[in-house]
Amino acid sequence: MRYAYLLIALLFLPLFSLAQNQTVDKKKHKVVIQLTSNDTLVHKALIKQIRNVQAAAPNTKIEVVCHNNGITFLQTAVSKQCPAIVECKQTGVDFVACENTMRERKIKREELTAACRTVPAGLVEIIDKQEKGWAYVKAGF
Repeated sequence: MRYAYLLIALLFLPLFSLAQNQTVDKKKHKVVIQLTSNDTLVHKALIKQIRNVQAAAPNTKIEVVCHNNGITFLQTAVSKQCPAIVECKQTGVDFVACENTMRERKIKREELTAACRTVPAGLVEIIDKQEKGWAYVKAGF
C-alpha cells in the first residue's frame, strides 16, 4: 500500500511543478525603460527582457525611451534589432526617441524606425512616467 501512495505521488509531482512554472502575473504593470547604450549586446538583451516580461506579465505596458548613445537602437542604418522592434511594437511596446539627441547628432526622423515616436526630451518623458506611477528600469550600463 505504501508503494501505491509513493507511485501516485511520483506521478503527480511533475504536474504540480509544471503548474507552478507557468504562473502568469495578471496585474497591469507600467514600466518605462531608459536606454542610453549603443552596445548591440545591450540592445539584444533589452529585446529579450521585453519578451520575458510580456510572457510572465502579459498585461504590462512597456515604454522604451532611447536617448544619448541609445538612439542607435532606433536608427535603421545602425540597429540590428529593427525587425524585433517592429514585432514588439505590434504587441504594444512603445519606443521613443529623444529629439534633443536627434538634434545634437543631426539625426533625421526618416533615419529612425517607423515603429518609434519622438518626444522633445527623453529625460522629461521618463520623469513624467515616473510621476504617473510607472516603474523605472535602466537598460544595460
